[in-house]
Amino acid sequence: MSHPSSEASGGDHVRPDPGLPLRRVLIVDDHPLFSQGLAGLLTQALLVASVDLADSVDQAAALLAAPNKVDLVLLDVSLQGETGLMLLPRMIAREPPVPVVVISSSEDETTVRAARAAGARGFLPKSAGRTALFSMFRTISRGGEYFPGRPQPAAQVQPLTPRQMEVLSLLAQGFPNKRICQSLNLTEHTVKTHLKAIFAHLGVHNRTECVSQARQVGWL
Repeated sequence: MSHPSSEASGGDHVRPDPGLPLRRVLIVDDHPLFSQGLAGLLTQALLVASVDLADSVDQAAALLAAPNKVDLVLLDVSLQGETGLMLLPRMIAREPPVPVVVISSSEDETTVRAARAAGARGFLPKSAGRTALFSMFRTISRGGEYFPGRPQPAAQVQPLTPRQMEVLSLLAQGFPNKRICQSLNLTEHTVKTHLKAIFAHLGVHNRTECVSQARQVGWL
């Protein structure tokens, strides 16, 4: 579903910016009223030329595989039946990587840190106003990161790789090694290697401790 741009009216117009409007933005959110309203605001404010909407990780992945280049993904982390963060490793692995800004109704530090650890370029709470939205677009269009008022993650805890994040997410869902292998198309040896690295990152010795500690540092 695509929304072409329209002329701005009144207070919706923002100052011209060299990096704006972005050509194409993808909103991944399973609440139609929110995503459609946001799409309308983005095009009316001349922040973006066109907007695509997806309500699942699979639908988003299909749109991202299309020939038209996506300049930015706005990703809700709480999609029905799945976690939006599962899409992040796919974005980071692309060449060139597609910047992702997490949008969430949750504003707690755990959610922000999980987004940053997974590789997001920014975080915007759904309660944010237009000023924050416009500021985020200007920052991202210039190649920056947008985590307003949020501290950096603890220096001693290094972020996981995109593949390790995928393994950790499935581990947290209770998947045994065999199912993780099948889901990610990896050998059992590779999965064990990733788990060993994750355990070492977190200083834990078993799967239960791993999931608990990963939640505490904001990776889940």
